[in-house]
Amino acid sequence: MFQLEGKVAMITGGSKGIGLGMAHCLGRMGAKLAISSRGLDDLEHAKKELSNEGYDVMATSVDVTNKESVNAWVDEVIGHFGEVHILVNNAGTNIRKPLIEVEEEDWDRVLDTNLKGVFLVGQAVAKQLINQGKGGRIINISSIFGGVGSSFQTSYASSKGGINQLTKVWAHELADKNINVNALAPGYIKTPMTAGWLDDKERYNQIINQTMVKRVGELQDLEGPLLLLASDASNYMTGQTIYVDGGWTAQ
Repeated sequence: MFQLEGKVAMITGGSKGIGLGMAHCLGRMGAKLAISSRGLDDLEHAKKELSNEGYDVMATSVDVTNKESVNAWVDEVIGHFGEVHILVNNAGTNIRKPLIEVEEEDWDRVLDTNLKGVFLVGQAVAKQLINQGKGGRIINISSIFGGVGSSFQTSYASSKGGINQLTKVWAHELADKNINVNALAPGYIKTPMTAGWLDDKERYNQIINQTMVKRVGELQDLEGPLLLLASDASNYMTGQTIYVDGGWTAQ
């Protein structure tokens, strides 16, 4: 039920962190991988890492805030693999500042990447899935801050709340095309990029005390929920946001 043999998965922000971890997970279950990000060096490193594991992978530099760049990527993936079946809409950024210090440029950068980027990539892939006529999966990567408030998250929380709503709207529109749209909302996840930040003992303790399980998440904690949403195991699920947060949002 969870096998992805013969499936093609597109992953934005797939060159490092959560996106790269998700690429590894989908590759292990048999999916062919099309990863994207802006940074060429990170992409080449990620492609080599994934290829060394035996996965069929292509890597493309894409600006998710630019419609032409996004459409060109979809065309490239179809030209290489022939079809697409799964989208992991993961690319994102954050600028943490108090409300009164948030600049207009900060707001635009975060909302353009996190929300406009999700919209542009989701729209382009949805068009392709509809044209293929075989259904598919769109998985938008949200956050606990799409559902709860926290200081210094004005732009980020707004973008992730928007993703949760996009997920519901798209689920309504695409259900009759057999395209399931769901969101995955992680809490704090330890990755090579966040490890140094989480080494601050005071900050780490503040975070884990917000959870029921008293720890931050690991990349492998996202694998089960990801495979659920990417596979036939979630055939009767759409329009949902699944929180993977150690119980943070349930308190």
